[in-house]
Amino acid sequence: MSITRTARRHRPRPPTAAHRSLRVGAAARLGGVAEKASCRIGLGSGGVIGGRVMLALAPGTARELSRDRDVVLVSGTNGKTTTSSYLTAALRVRSAVDSNEDGANTPNGLVRTLASGRAPVVVLETDEGWLPWALAQTGARTAVLLNLSRDQLHRHHEVAALASSWHRVLGGLEHAVANCDDPDVVFPALAAHRRTWVSVGLRWTQDSQVCPRCGDECRHTGLDWGCGCGLRRPRPDWWLESADLVSDSVRVTLDLGLPGRANLANAAMGVAAAAAAGVDPQAAADRLRDIHSVAGRYAVIDHHGRLTRLILAKNPAGWVEALSMVASRTVPLVLAFNSEGVDGRDPSWLYDVPFAGVAGRPVVVTGRRATDMLVRLEMAGLTDVRRAADTRSALAMLPPGPVDLVANYTAFQSARRELRDAG
Repeated sequence: MSITRTARRHRPRPPTAAHRSLRVGAAARLGGVAEKASCRIGLGSGGVIGGRVMLALAPGTARELSRDRDVVLVSGTNGKTTTSSYLTAALRVRSAVDSNEDGANTPNGLVRTLASGRAPVVVLETDEGWLPWALAQTGARTAVLLNLSRDQLHRHHEVAALASSWHRVLGGLEHAVANCDDPDVVFPALAAHRRTWVSVGLRWTQDSQVCPRCGDECRHTGLDWGCGCGLRRPRPDWWLESADLVSDSVRVTLDLGLPGRANLANAAMGVAAAAAAGVDPQAAADRLRDIHSVAGRYAVIDHHGRLTRLILAKNPAGWVEALSMVASRTVPLVLAFNSEGVDGRDPSWLYDVPFAGVAGRPVVVTGRRATDMLVRLEMAGLTDVRRAADTRSALAMLPPGPVDLVANYTAFQSARRELRDAG
C-alpha cells in the first residue's frame, strides 16, 4: 500500500537486518545494547538512547531505513500523539503500519522507530521544530499538519518563525493534509505540491492574529479568516458537522472512545489522511472506536475509590481544550503544573488561559510550580483551592468518586508513575 494514490501498489520491503549496510547494521546492534543497558539501570525503555547511539555512529540511518517505505509525518503543536494513533489504526485497514507510539518524536526516537519495524508504511509523530529534519531525512511524501501555537517558549520563541521554517521545506513535499482553519498551517502548506484541506475549528486564536506571510493583521470572522496580502482560508475538502466528518460526496460518522472536541478534530485529520491514501473513510473511522487511551491520556485509574481521569494539557491551546472538556462535569479537579525543560521554562502563558469556567468545584493543585497555579487561580476568582505535595496527596484530599486530573507534560508523567506505583 502507498500513502499516495500515484505510487505503486507493491513496493520492496525495507532493509532487513541482513540487507542493511554494515555501518547501519552495526549502529542498530550497538543501539540495542544501549537500550538494554538503559533498562537495566532504570533509565526507562531506552529507545531514545538507542536512537542517539545509532545517529552518532551512522548519521544517514534515517535515510537508509526510510528507503522504499511510505513515511507519513504528523506534526503540529497539539494533538500529534492522538492523531498519529488514529491515523495508524485507520491505515491498518489496508496495510501493516509501524509508528512511534511511545511519543518519542525527535530524531533519536524517529530513528529508533524506523529501525525497530519492517512495515511498508510508517507513521511518525514529529516534533514541530524537527519537521524540516524529518522531511529531509525520511523523504516522506505526505505530512499531516495540525496547528501551530505557543509552546516551550524557551525553545520556540515565535509561532511565525516555525511557520516560516515549515514553508521553506514543504516545497519538496508531495501532499499536505492540513488544517485550513489555522493561518500558520495554511501558509506553509500552500508550498506543497498537493493539499487536502480539513476544517476542524480553531478554539485558540490568540497565536493566529498576525499573518505569517506578511506580518499584517489576520482578521477572523467565525471560522473564516484572511489578510490584506491575499492569504486567506482555503475552501475545505473535509469539514466537521457535529460528530460527522463531511466532504462534498461523503459523510462519515466519528463514534469515538476518546472525549472532547479536540479529539474529534484529531480523528478528522486522521481519517482525511487515510482517505487520501485510498482507505474507505467509514472503514477508517470505525477503527477509531476502540481507542480509549493514547499514551495514558484519558485513562481512568481507580486510586482508593477516586476514579481519576488523566488529561494532558501542555500549552495555552491545550489547556483551553482540556478545561472545556472538564467543564461539562462538576467533579473535583486536580491541576498539576511543572516548568521543566520539555514543559517550557516560562509559565507566563498561564495568564492567557481562562480558568473561571472551572469555578464552583473543589480544586487541588500540585507540581513543582504549584504556587504559580495557585496565584493564577486566585486571580481568576477561584476560592476553593488547596495545595498538595504530590498526586496521591491531592487525591486523598478529595472524596471518593470521579476526579479529573489535568497536568502538563512532566507533571502528567509523574502522576502516571505515582498512581501506577501505588497499585
